[in-house]
Amino acid sequence: MSNLDKDKVIAEYTEAYQKAHGKKPKIESSNGWYSVDGGKNVRLSQLADDAKALGKEKKSAPKKSEPKKTEPKKAEAKKPAAKKSSAKQSSAKKSSSGGLTAKELWKQKLEGKDSDCRLPRGSA
Repeated sequence: MSNLDKDKVIAEYTEAYQKAHGKKPKIESSNGWYSVDGGKNVRLSQLADDAKALGKEKKSAPKKSEPKKTEPKKAEAKKPAAKKSSAKQSSAKKSSSGGLTAKELWKQKLEGKDSDCRLPRGSA
């Protein structure tokens, strides 16, 4: 385990964070643990690793713009799905406004069978 210079690591992390997010981070320290913008407490070595990761994310940022091109296709796919769900809702509205109750449905179903069937006890 190498010895890390606290001031140097915090300065590197602040610089990388500022480049990635466009604002300065609020770093709070307490007994060897560091909290960035009120988030999870981490050790100094984790801050050093995060500074390196933030530096790499900034370089790979142009690659993230490619998935945005596919978003309109997803939106087009969602439009027909919304029409299907509205059709399901309309059928549900029909059954609730003038359809059979569960009791009436079972009565019809049992009457349609060839065998001797009857409704459960308590049903008339």
